[in-house]
Amino acid sequence: MDDMRSRFDAEVLPHLDAAYRYARWLSRSPSDADDVVQEAMLRAFRGLNALHGSNVKAWLLTIVRNCHWTALKQMQRRGFVPLPDEHCAADGYAMISTAAGPEGAAIQRDAERTLDELIAALPLDQREVLHLREIEDMDYREIANMTEVPIGTVMSRLARARAALKVHWSVRCVGEQLVVP
Repeated sequence: MDDMRSRFDAEVLPHLDAAYRYARWLSRSPSDADDVVQEAMLRAFRGLNALHGSNVKAWLLTIVRNCHWTALKQMQRRGFVPLPDEHCAADGYAMISTAAGPEGAAIQRDAERTLDELIAALPLDQREVLHLREIEDMDYREIANMTEVPIGTVMSRLARARAALKVHWSVRCVGEQLVVP
């Protein structure tokens, strides 16, 4: 048991931050991300003996992805409707403080929010490969294995996502003075 715990600490725990970022991106809720990561880490610990020589980060993020989809299906079956997140574009503005902050920070937040909205407008398959490549810094082969699609499909989805994001960014920001994050 101690040997398994040591191996888990050495191989899996260094990727805990990436797992949380990915879960947070998938669920868009800190509390849901906490639950997903907790379940994923339990599954990873139980399944550690099945891991032999593969990429631990991709393996762990695949578990996070599966845990998220399982939790999502369970919530849909229960008819659960969460409170809006404060960063939600549709109705999150009511939850944001009206206190004025420094102008530079406000401009930065606007740019980040615009970018988040533009990314959220992309189709799910494009958003996913964009996040895995640009945020999680995974290579094409890892993404292809994780999403179970050919590497060429990953490359084309990523190219389409980047092109759409570039076009929508330039259209959205015409006349605005946004600072790119």
